[in-house]
Amino acid sequence: MPDSTIAPNDLSSFWMPFTANRSFKKNPRLLASADRMHYKTPEGREILDGTAGLWCVNAGHKRPKIVEAIQKQAEELDFAPTFNMGHPKAFELANRLNNLAPDGLDHVMFTNSGSESVETALKTAIAYHRAKGEGQRFRLIGRERGYHGVNFGGISVGGIVANRKMFGTMLAGVDHMRHTHDPARNAFSKGQPEHGVEFADDLERILALHDPSTVAAVIVEPVSGSTGVLIPPKGYLKKLREICDKHNILLIFDEVITGYGRLGAPFAAQYFDVIPDMIVSAKGLTNGVLPMGAVYVKKHIHDAFMHGPEHLIEFFHGYTYSGHPMACAAALGTLDTYEDEGLLTRASELADYWENSIHSLKSLPHVIDIRNIGLVGAIELQGIPGEPTKRAMDAMQKAFDKGLLIRTTGDIIALSPPLIIEKSEIDQIFDTVSSILKNLN
Repeated sequence: MPDSTIAPNDLSSFWMPFTANRSFKKNPRLLASADRMHYKTPEGREILDGTAGLWCVNAGHKRPKIVEAIQKQAEELDFAPTFNMGHPKAFELANRLNNLAPDGLDHVMFTNSGSESVETALKTAIAYHRAKGEGQRFRLIGRERGYHGVNFGGISVGGIVANRKMFGTMLAGVDHMRHTHDPARNAFSKGQPEHGVEFADDLERILALHDPSTVAAVIVEPVSGSTGVLIPPKGYLKKLREICDKHNILLIFDEVITGYGRLGAPFAAQYFDVIPDMIVSAKGLTNGVLPMGAVYVKKHIHDAFMHGPEHLIEFFHGYTYSGHPMACAAALGTLDTYEDEGLLTRASELADYWENSIHSLKSLPHVIDIRNIGLVGAIELQGIPGEPTKRAMDAMQKAFDKGLLIRTTGDIIALSPPLIIEKSEIDQIFDTVSSILKNLN
């Protein structure tokens, strides 16, 4: 029998992730349903989705082909293991993703999240060098202000202080390049900043300190999302690629946010014309409908493990739900939707309109920087002395009250709407944000 003493709408049991729990539960922001560009609250009030859920609902909400694919899969096959077994949709999905990926990234490993995808890529990098007879390559290089999920490997190579400070020593053998944010030279840049290619040279400094022959991989987000949309300076990613090639170090792109059309190409690697050795992805892979991630790997990495007796497991890694049938169905329905509607390149069609709209806020109170690329934008606010994050959090609550979902990180407003957005909805986003900033304390 259910416990009748528990209130039907009691919010106390759920310890919410990345949330100011006490504040939220005093004034909850609840979402009960969704359709295309909008959420609805339990009271029926419409909320325009300015963040694609959590950077993930690229095709918009409640899309018919995704819903149908999940329903059919639930009737056909609910679960099948992929340890020494298989099911057809896992192979079908891997082939379709292979066709979508940049040239040379010929193999896919499935995970259940961006965090697991990062762990998979880091482990693969270290194991690859060992398989090649270079077991001394164990070091991993991340970047300040980088976000690579919340598992121990991810927070170790990540560089967001609040995500790291509570958890002890983390992984050994990790170092960090400096970040590329340079507001003194690049504030209010439109697209890629002109200044800062030399920040890539910081990698050479770290390699000289540790000896490059001990470094397995460098991992970066092509565009750093969760720290507040930091966009790489022109030439920066190409220079990182050149340095890694020079020292036989693997380059990993964390494209959990930028993957699946966010910048106007299937992957940021294609947008910037810089091909890494591995791509980490999740979020938009299934349109956020079911948890799933994928790690794209170059052929030479995969082939390094394919030696020895054929009956032996080549790589002791994976998850119970790797290539889960329901997640594969959701991903295939998502890819069909992207293809039918041209969504993987649609951001390129709207990028100029988006850029002009967000930069129209430049002169408003408290705005100290604006950044944009593809259908991603950030509005950085001057913080309130002694009350970090409060101004942006106030803006988020006011936006919700006005029918708009935005995301904040520190005192930065981040925006990344579904790729189905229309110009009129872009206008609505920035008209709403403008009215909030004009009256924000």
